[in-house]
Amino acid sequence: MFSRRGFLGTAALVSASAVSGRVQAAAIPEAVQMDKAVMQPPLHPISGPDYRPVVTLNGWTLPFRMNGDWKEFHLVAEPVVREFAEGMKVNLWGYNGQSPGPTIEAVEGDKVRIFVTNRLPEYTTVHWHGMIVPSGMDGVGGLTQPHIQPGKTFVYEFEMRKSGTFMYHPHSDEMVQMAMGMMGMIVVHPRDPNFRPVDRDFVFVMSTYRVDPGTYLPRVNEMTDFNMWTWNARVFPGIDPVPVRLGDKVRVRIGNLSMTNHPIHLHGHSFAVTCTDGGWIPETAQYPETTTDVPVGAVRVFDVLADNPGDWAFHCHKSHHTMNAMGHDMRNMIGVSRKDLAKAVGKLAPDAMVMGQSGMAMGNMEMPAPDNTLPMMTGAGQFGSIEMGGMFTVMKIRKGLARDDYRDPGPYQFPQGTVAYEVASPAAEPVRQPAAPMPKMKM
Repeated sequence: MFSRRGFLGTAALVSASAVSGRVQAAAIPEAVQMDKAVMQPPLHPISGPDYRPVVTLNGWTLPFRMNGDWKEFHLVAEPVVREFAEGMKVNLWGYNGQSPGPTIEAVEGDKVRIFVTNRLPEYTTVHWHGMIVPSGMDGVGGLTQPHIQPGKTFVYEFEMRKSGTFMYHPHSDEMVQMAMGMMGMIVVHPRDPNFRPVDRDFVFVMSTYRVDPGTYLPRVNEMTDFNMWTWNARVFPGIDPVPVRLGDKVRVRIGNLSMTNHPIHLHGHSFAVTCTDGGWIPETAQYPETTTDVPVGAVRVFDVLADNPGDWAFHCHKSHHTMNAMGHDMRNMIGVSRKDLAKAVGKLAPDAMVMGQSGMAMGNMEMPAPDNTLPMMTGAGQFGSIEMGGMFTVMKIRKGLARDDYRDPGPYQFPQGTVAYEVASPAAEPVRQPAAPMPKMKM
């Protein structure tokens, strides 16, 4: 859960602009840390306007303190270790003990003060992606502020001028720092609690990494050839399920800070895209979808009525984005007899496996791999292996879940007669009518 660090002395304070009189005498709020990689319960407001708080897949919401009429948060940029799934840990950079950093929640019209302490080995900044802020608070190092040097703390102050879903990330050595996992989500709730309310609200950010098998550090210079496709720096089967009560109106907020677009698909339902990082989409402009493409550097939010009970796949529809640790240079051997090949390879490498003659199904294969390497496709369901990895999880819609119950409800209990089943194969091929000869064409 949360662990706490002591207050930092105000002598370390440097502002993104001039330090205001409001904070000169105030201590910096403590930096709350998280040491769990599972979805934490929603952080309900204890004062001010009411709202339905979000829950973050494999993440959490950053607590704040009130200082007069200012909400104060404290982000700490630092090296972290993130477990992508059981059996694989990666050295990343993030915030407050995790990558991505905690979700920041506020309400439209709030005045926020965000302290950022740099514990990285190089300077950094924080940009508030999609938000309308004063130029000097925009977080572009060298352009709108000095870089935050190692060991220093800057403060950003602005008003949450509009509600919606936004992101935060550095604009300082951006290629390296974002490739190392420095990012997070911001949710600003409408001041009017009756504006498009939902029963459950989920949020996560997508990122990609190239982590060679057996290693612990991403290749930060990689721009096209990734092998780890993550939601909140987790891959299936390490990604949380999405538990939903039957009949709930559900909102899913997705940010994309990876290096490619992702067509996100939900089974068993249609939904409407209701918001982007630019703002809310008028209801008259919405239309039904089952897949929505999330471009690079963008946010897409969809609302769905969970009216179809069951376990529903929820994933990126680029098939190679639902695999882990892919061997991109592997030869295609489909249809090729491997009997002689296996014999020849076995003389050179007794532990090698010649695979792929009839496909690449992984459910019954056990291949040796270096330490700290995940299988390409893994996971288990009640009917056998779930041959997915990467950007994949399950929306689990159940009757009778409690309002704030986000625990995994387990496998769906299918009503009798509702599961696809095997039938006896026909004894012989059916007789087919011979095709009529094609008429000769005059040239």
